[in-house]
Amino acid sequence: MVAKIPFCAEAAQGDKPAYDTLVIRWATEGAQRLLELQSGTVDQITNLSPDDYATVQDDANLTFLPVANPNVLYLAMTNPPFDNVEVRRAIAMGIDRARIVDNFYAEGSVVPSHFTPCSLPNGCVGDSWYEFDAAAAKQALADAGYPDGFETTIYYRDVFRGYLPEPGLVAVEFQTQLRDNLGIEAEVVVMESGEFIDESTNGRLNGFYLLGWGADYPHVTNFLDYHFAAANPQFGEVHPAIYEALEKASQIGDPAEAEALYVEANNAIKELVPMVPIANGASASAALNTLGNAHFRPFGAPLMAQVDPGKDTFVFMQNAEPISLYCADETDGESLAACQQVVETLLGYAIDSGEVVPELATGCTANADSTVWTCTLREGVTFHDGTTFDANDVVVSWAAGIDASSEYHVGNTGVFDYYSYLWDGLMNLEE
Repeated sequence: MVAKIPFCAEAAQGDKPAYDTLVIRWATEGAQRLLELQSGTVDQITNLSPDDYATVQDDANLTFLPVANPNVLYLAMTNPPFDNVEVRRAIAMGIDRARIVDNFYAEGSVVPSHFTPCSLPNGCVGDSWYEFDAAAAKQALADAGYPDGFETTIYYRDVFRGYLPEPGLVAVEFQTQLRDNLGIEAEVVVMESGEFIDESTNGRLNGFYLLGWGADYPHVTNFLDYHFAAANPQFGEVHPAIYEALEKASQIGDPAEAEALYVEANNAIKELVPMVPIANGASASAALNTLGNAHFRPFGAPLMAQVDPGKDTFVFMQNAEPISLYCADETDGESLAACQQVVETLLGYAIDSGEVVPELATGCTANADSTVWTCTLREGVTFHDGTTFDANDVVVSWAAGIDASSEYHVGNTGVFDYYSYLWDGLMNLEE
């Protein structure tokens, strides 16, 4: 339950960390994470349980750190009988999302009107989601051929997230609502995190599953293009009515010009119901008040090299074990949090805002239609072995993810999800 990362070299911006060793620990229970923070065995924790907000805010020894990351929990459904859109629409009407948010989420959480959080431009254009109506949902399910419901499974991973604060309790709530509102009997099954991500993102789970998304960057493409792309099998059948509009919109830099296409895509998502958006969760982190520059960025993990624990070791506790440290082939936050401490990007996001700041590049400029970008690299950056960082290293790093023929194109699952959706597939991939 511990990973140690030694800081052996200066950061790209020339600032050496104030301490020698970063220790990343993990615990699935929010109560355990808070207890360790209160006892001083860790310096910062992620994902406070909603019931513990007041405890941290009232403790003079602790710092309460709200997390401004846009996110969404969704109820996904794959394989028969969910290949029937009428069944999916019945599910959409038969879940009391407000009850879930009110009972299990922190203050400030909301029931989403669209898949993408409304804080992102074009996230909430188009028609709002279905209202809860148990009677209409039951009738719709009967009309779809299931007057007595059916048996299925609800899968989840026991990982506390901002979009899913109490996974086990929320899963049982879904089980209860499906039975009471729709006559659907669902067995709740908890899976190991790595297996769950692999099976769910490849569309191999038969039934419902609970998953969500936190923003990596402040644009609607981060939510829609990943989940509803033509190459994403996550929800089973892919829908041209959704992804064709998204492909066109992703090539338009002006949000106002792209709005009509996002209206089209959002309306198609509502019509086809690949999943049900359940909650936009408010969340918070916490730290000892002795931790200098304690923070949690809106986009990306904390920049742990920039905090000062006042001692030789900084101990950070998150809510689950990293699946792997091959950053290019992971999408879960626990893996990316660790990865972001040992690799650096060309540009990044500031600690206290979503503003883009230079890292390995001093800046990047685009041509007139934003199809070509030129980045100027920071000079004097070296690797741990003393070799000099240059443009060839950037090319090799990108090729490791996007080019399936690269000798470095290895990882955990081999899917390379981010590269696939950001660049519309992988190069040299053998089918």
